[in-house]
Formats: sequence, C-alpha cells, structure tokens
Amino acid sequence: MGSMEPIASAQSIRDAEAAWFAAHPGGDLMGEAASAVSRTCAEVLATREHLGVLVVAGPGNNAGDALFAASELGELCERRVPLWVWPVVDSTHTDGLDSALAEGAVVVDAAAALTLCTGVGLVLDGVSGLGGRPGLPDAVAAVARAAHEAGVPVVAVDIPSGLVADSPVAHDSFVADVTVTFIARKLAHVAEPAASRCGRVELVDIGVAPPPVDTWRVTEADLRAWYPWPGPTSDKYARGVVGIDTGTATYPGAAVLGVSGALHAGAGMVRYAGPARAEVLRAFPSVVAPVDPAEPGRVQAWVCGSGWPGGDADRLARRVDDWVPMVLDAGALDGLPAELPDGSVLTPHAGELARLLGVERSAVEADPLGHARRAAAETGACVLLKGASQYAVAPDGTAILAEPGPAWTATAGSGDVLAGMLGTLLAAGVPSLWAAALAASLQARAAAALPGPHTPEEVAARSLPGVVAALRT
Repeated sequence: MGSMEPIASAQSIRDAEAAWFAAHPGGDLMGEAASAVSRTCAEVLATREHLGVLVVAGPGNNAGDALFAASELGELCERRVPLWVWPVVDSTHTDGLDSALAEGAVVVDAAAALTLCTGVGLVLDGVSGLGGRPGLPDAVAAVARAAHEAGVPVVAVDIPSGLVADSPVAHDSFVADVTVTFIARKLAHVAEPAASRCGRVELVDIGVAPPPVDTWRVTEADLRAWYPWPGPTSDKYARGVVGIDTGTATYPGAAVLGVSGALHAGAGMVRYAGPARAEVLRAFPSVVAPVDPAEPGRVQAWVCGSGWPGGDADRLARRVDDWVPMVLDAGALDGLPAELPDGSVLTPHAGELARLLGVERSAVEADPLGHARRAAAETGACVLLKGASQYAVAPDGTAILAEPGPAWTATAGSGDVLAGMLGTLLAAGVPSLWAAALAASLQARAAAALPGPHTPEEVAARSLPGVVAALRT
C-alpha cells in the first residue's frame, strides 16, 4: 500500500506481540518499552528541575512499563527523582513496583495522589493499556482532571487511560502531553476527538514487526505519488474533463464553490451543466457551460448533488447514464440508484451517512469507520466520510485516514469545494480510494497554510494551488 502508515487494532498488536514472544522465548519487550517511556519522561523533566513523578499504576503490564520507566529516571536525569506510586486497585505490577521501591518510591493512596498530582514534575499514566475499558473510575478521573487543570504534564503509556484503542470517541480519560506507543499507531492516536487527548504521539520501535492492517494514514509521500502531475505532452483532455451538475436557482453558490474546487485542484477542463450557469461563468470564464445542460459534452467524471435541495432521480439518472466515476454529495445521496459506475465516491457527513444507513447520527459518531465500511460495502462505492477526521473507505473495507485540517475548515461550503476537487482527481484517473484521501488531505493542507476565518473559495483560490505545487519541492 505504498508509504502509507499502518493503523493497527488492539487485537492485531496483541497477536504481533504473541508471535514475537513465540520466536523469542524469554524476550524482554517490557524492558524496551520502559526505557523508551523513561527517555520521554526525562525530556519532560529536564524543563521541570527538582520535581518528582507521580505514577498512577493499574494492575497490568501497562503499569509495569510505567513503574520500570520511573525507576530508570534517576540515572537518566543524573539526580535523585522523587517518585510516588498510586496503585489504583489493591495490587499493581509486582516486579515493576519492587523496582520503583528500590529507587525510593513511596506508595500513596487516592487522597495523597490528588494532592500530589498538581505539584509534581509529571504524572505518568500507567493505569490501562490496549485492553482498557472506556472512561475512568471516579478517583482516577479526579486525578486526571486535576493534573490537566493545573497544567502538569502527563505522559501516557501506549494510550491515555480511559480511551479505547480502536475508537475515536473522547471518553473521560487522561489528557496526555505525550503518548508513548509501540509497534504501530492505533485509531485513537490519529482520529478525532480521541487524538486530541493523546498529545504528541511517539511511536517507538521495540523490534516487533507491525501486523497486517486494513486501515492506514496518508503520508506526504502518498500525496506526492498520487497527484496527477501534468507532463510535457499533457493537454486539457489528458489532464481530465470534469462535469459538474450542482446548485439550483435557489442555491447557485454550491455550483460556484464546486467549480472553484475543481479548477484550483488542477482540472484540465470543467464542463458545468446545471441551473447556475450565469453565476458560474461570471466567476470562472474558463468553464465550458453549454446552454442546454442535457448535452454537456464528454466528461471523465461527474460531480452531483451539492446544493440540491434533496434527491432528484431524473437529474441524477442523466449523469449516471454516462457511466463515468461520480462524486455524489449532499442531495445526490438521497435516493441512490441500485448501481453506480465503477470508481464512484459518496461524500456524506455523519448525519447524511446515518440517514443513508437508517441509523442514528450518534451511532455513526460512536463508530464512524465501521459505518463508513458498511456503506461502502452496501453501495459498492468508495465512501469519504467528512468531519474532524476524514475516512476514505473502499468497498472491500480498506480505509485511509486523510491528513487532519484546522478547525477553521468547519464552515458551510467546504464540502462543496471538496466535491469539486475530488471530481478533478477522478477525471484525471486517480483511483477512487486514493482520490478521496488525496482531495481531503489537500484541502486540509490548504486551510492550514492559510490560517484564520477564510471562506472555502478563498482557501481554494489563494492556497490550494501553492500547496499542490509545494508537494514537488
């Protein structure tokens, strides 16, 4: 799958560790993990001299990593580091606790931990790991909240306790400044809103090969490789002719926005065949807009649905008849035909995906990736689920997380621009899964390069071309 970064499930990580131990009897993965955690803690403590560490320790191996890490800090920091250990249940990792006690650690109770957590150099979260349940016990939640409110750095082992590795939901949890994880990132590390609770994620190689996965995160190298760069023999037809049938007399702006996205993403030609012809031509004189939208000429992809007030079976059927890849946005998602052209992409947000599948929006928000996979399997189209994290999902279940964008992009019209960008990429022959992840990532980069409350068409016109060009330099 190119250079994409694998995103592993908790079970696949456990399987990879089991395979490693089978091949290395008596191997010490905990020692490797603890040393990595300790190095990170030492870096944090370097700016907080003379302060100690509170280890919040659960009953399992996650606590072992944290306790062994804490016991190495004195040597790394070249000073005595005061250590306090709060075992949140009756017992914790025995060998890890013995190691910390040998370095002078003091075992404390919940009340003392709540007092300490606002004045230490850092809190080391070793409560739960990949098998953790959502949320925190009340006493642990109080310590997590107090440390966060006091601005005390938190280093989490593997994942902030309270989050679920395979879920993007922001359960009640520690809010980490740094999360040290191993083998591969997990969904909670990269998908919002959980990702914001992980802080900076340090992925450490402890010698275990990443497991096979079906979920990936896009990299800059992917964007560069997937973009359809023009060559010396390219002409407007070779670069891709995208047809756009969006907007209405009531909502002409959706058409203008989609055309802007298509043009600034690099379309060779845009043919506009909708009711906002005058508005589109006024904004973009390079667009070809026939007087009779029923005869727009040949295109390599269609963009439909943006600005439609709802489903329009006849309007959609005209474009399906061309049997080229389609971007189906907004109104076009209502009343999809039984069969769509190969390479088509649906672009719902959570509410639209919920309506498409006949479920509650809250269900989609609790498991966006699972619902996007279901929609892709049922429709045979790629699904680009829009939101704070954007998931491109193929009918076979392969998923790619796009690059995240700034919160400024949460504005009306961003989806219309994105649909036009995606149409350009499909028309240029980019495979639908890559095109979806590429379009969403390029829009995110364009917004990040033009921070502040800019309109979607401003971002497309002023930032997107430069962002695309910069990929090559």
